[in-house]
Amino acid sequence: MIEVKKEGILLERTQLEFENEGVLNPAAIREGDNVHIFYRAVQKGNYSSIGYCKLDGPLTVVERWDKPILVPECDYESHGVEDARIVKIDDLFYLTYTGYDGVNARGALALSKDLKKFKNRELIVPPITYSEFVRMAGTAGKVNENYYGNHKFYYQEADPDKKMMLWDKNVVFFPRRIDGKLVFLHRIRPGIQIVSINNLKYLTKEFWDEYFLNLQEHIVLDPFYSHESSYIGSGSPPIETEHGWLLIYHGVEHNEKGYIYSACAALLDLKNPGKLIARLPYALFSPQYDWEVNGEVNNVVFPTGTALFGNTLFIYYGAADTLIASASVNFSGLVAELLTYKSKDEK
Repeated sequence: MIEVKKEGILLERTQLEFENEGVLNPAAIREGDNVHIFYRAVQKGNYSSIGYCKLDGPLTVVERWDKPILVPECDYESHGVEDARIVKIDDLFYLTYTGYDGVNARGALALSKDLKKFKNRELIVPPITYSEFVRMAGTAGKVNENYYGNHKFYYQEADPDKKMMLWDKNVVFFPRRIDGKLVFLHRIRPGIQIVSINNLKYLTKEFWDEYFLNLQEHIVLDPFYSHESSYIGSGSPPIETEHGWLLIYHGVEHNEKGYIYSACAALLDLKNPGKLIARLPYALFSPQYDWEVNGEVNNVVFPTGTALFGNTLFIYYGAADTLIASASVNFSGLVAELLTYKSKDEK
């Protein structure tokens, strides 16, 4: 098994109004010797914005804003902007996040040229209800039956007539175009799916209708091992290696303690990232310390950003939905470990 070092707590909540309830789930991107962190900040009442801090090296905070860098502006994010990820493609920074309106949680995108001002905010996930999704995906061939197992969530007894859109979260772009196309991962429970498109303007309802009619072709990973048996989701942006795209993702298991969120790892094909090369049969790391086990949501490590310094990969994650921590792992060692578990049934 690959050894992971828990580096400890990186950021905690402050008395500032926008983050007085908690800080968690940080996007991270390295530029020179600095790592820029865009974290979910929660104020009382469960309203979220995106806070900002800058690191010197992988672990030393040298700047932290006393106000959010991103706040709700649109109806679809009126209750919060949550759980950002970030990459740079060509000359633009793509920051994806979840927009939450108090009922629906859906993946959105904002663009920036300087990491200070983010513009062109828009939803980029399918504008359909859960019932529409089930109708279309049901004709898509054999898919995990758990894709149809969320009726209790979408049709809640307290308000059965409330129209809920399909929850599609954890949108994560690959950090460069692949075969000239923009490629991103997204998550409709219980698995991780992939989209490849020439231009984001083509993400129309017609595109998504065709997509779901062929859903099985777009599923990258479904739950397989016990530590991810309930559902999985994209974590940090994929990292390019000579052997494939390294994907750090989260897996969720339900047991007598409730839901347990762990960090997981897989390797995807460089030219065809919808093809699985390998995945670890065990969790990369799981809740261990008190600040990971006890918090706003117990037993959670939720990886959302990485930074590579030399041969050490630093993984930034939310801990118990309360604070932000970091772990580190030997980068080449992790890739080598993954390659010992090559998939026997590659797609």
